[in-house]
Amino acid sequence: AAVVETGGGLVQSGESLTLSCTATGFTFRDYTMAWFRQAPGNEREGVASINWSGDLTSYGDSVQGRFSISRDNGKNTLYLQMGSLKPEDTAMYYCAARRHYVVQRSLRASDYDIWGQGTQVTVTS
Repeated sequence: AAVVETGGGLVQSGESLTLSCTATGFTFRDYTMAWFRQAPGNEREGVASINWSGDLTSYGDSVQGRFSISRDNGKNTLYLQMGSLKPEDTAMYYCAARRHYVVQRSLRASDYDIWGQGTQVTVTS
């Protein structure tokens, strides 16, 4: 089982960016998915989570109203649309997965057991 994040990059403050996470080796629709981020010197922070069907989402306070999580079970892909980006959004962004019968909505890193290598997002002022 593996997930691979793509779409990171260097953007200016106020711009938008969309991250993707492609899953392989497991039945994507059976899993709750989430995005986390970690900046140097900081703990891993829960950004957003989505349940298996896509109708239950949660967001961290710092991204509420600016970011949107979604999934396409037909493409085994998770997305994170990021808008109104700020320099404080700069971090490595990680995709994570856990079977939906274990957790349906969580921003706690310890609830997930499949992790990607991350994609870097850098926002300049």
